[in-house]
Amino acid sequence: MAEHHRKARFGSPWQYVKPLVDACLFALAFLIAYLVRYRLQWLREVEPSFLVPIRVYIPSILALTVLLVTVHWVEGAYRPTRGRTLLDEWFIVFRSTLVGIAALIFFVFLASPSYYSRLIFGYAGIASLILVGVSRTIERIILNRRHRAGKGIERVLVVGVGETGRSVIRAIMARPELGYRIVGFLDDDPNKTHASIGPYPGLGSTEGLAEAIVAHKIDQVIIALPSAYHRKTLQLTRVCESVGAGARIVPDLFQIAMSSVVIENLDGIPLLGVREPSTLEWQRVWKRVSDILFSLLVLVVALPLYTVIALAITLDSPGPVIFRQIRVGRGRRQFTCLKFRTMGTDAEARLAELKERNEADGPLFKMRDDPRRTRVGRILRRLSLDELPQFWNVLRGEMSVIGPRPPIPAEVEVYEPWHLRRLVVSPGITGLWQVSGRSDLTFDEMVLLDIYYIENWSPLLDLRILIKTIPTMLFGSGAY
Repeated sequence: MAEHHRKARFGSPWQYVKPLVDACLFALAFLIAYLVRYRLQWLREVEPSFLVPIRVYIPSILALTVLLVTVHWVEGAYRPTRGRTLLDEWFIVFRSTLVGIAALIFFVFLASPSYYSRLIFGYAGIASLILVGVSRTIERIILNRRHRAGKGIERVLVVGVGETGRSVIRAIMARPELGYRIVGFLDDDPNKTHASIGPYPGLGSTEGLAEAIVAHKIDQVIIALPSAYHRKTLQLTRVCESVGAGARIVPDLFQIAMSSVVIENLDGIPLLGVREPSTLEWQRVWKRVSDILFSLLVLVVALPLYTVIALAITLDSPGPVIFRQIRVGRGRRQFTCLKFRTMGTDAEARLAELKERNEADGPLFKMRDDPRRTRVGRILRRLSLDELPQFWNVLRGEMSVIGPRPPIPAEVEVYEPWHLRRLVVSPGITGLWQVSGRSDLTFDEMVLLDIYYIENWSPLLDLRILIKTIPTMLFGSGAY
């Protein structure tokens, strides 16, 4: 079989240019430090007799540049890693710069106690942090845009779509900026071999791995088989090597997410455990307090907007201002969800006649040009303003600001078992799926993103979703 031509590894060209760029930035940082110390003379003036030309500092500039590049290299700043976030990049830069500056100060004053200026190293360190931090931010923005535009993408094949495999799919879906594109999956379960998970088709069993890699030009194979299939996993990695595709293995740690695992050391023996429930309790308290504070803020600030919307709905069509509908929340408990009315009062009665025009898959019903919508309702839907009353649901503890979409009971009745996972937390006004495509996503994609959010929740993730919600509302992407 002809060997499959695999793309160059992620970041390969940039991997060798990046240290040179950093070296230039470190040198520039020292020049800025010289300018601040001897020209601007911040914090402390320089006696005229101590003024020295820049050429005196050339050895220090070279030493600083070499030392900082070396420390950054050792810290892994130039190692290509797709899973690394911008925050991780900033932390590496901060830690490496701090270590490099401290080491240089130690050696310089050890060799030359009468060095010209100590303060200049502090300026150089601050300037380095700013310059390299901005460089990393620009790099990440360019890389993310390239990936979203389909450039520099690695085509991925997932082997095994049990709980571990679906976790992999959820993670890749939730982070398109990583530059992975799932082409499909393989599984030996006859019920999954040619089925689909959202937009990802089943491409057969694991026996056809080599053919699938070549036919679909796969760059990376992610093997997510249970631990009992150890020999099978090794066999599949050899197949990947034989046709030139990369292979990555997901450890099946009894289906426990690594974020929930605690690793301890007992005289060199690793002990694996699960985080104590108190951590989860702390998370729930944090989320509830932040929900209450944010909801109160919105209700107070947006009170004039509520009044304008209510008046517009009243003048546009007969019927109540608020639409009440039974939804399913955490633990499958039902509650009354509040929304501004965007349809005529006969909307529920007309649903049956429109079923054949449904544009959504799964148990959802969606229409781009739903004839039941009012004129004001179209605008409210487009900007997601119809959901503003749900902040009352948040205050009552029935919903959260951020979480999975609240389904109606009829949808839950036809859920598959793995879909029910999204009901273990409170539903949200906005969520990961809303900022990742909204109605343009399939139902399975929506559920995968909801479960990813549940498994990877953090205050930072909530903040990221909240920030992304603003442009999503303004541009009305996927809203109808």
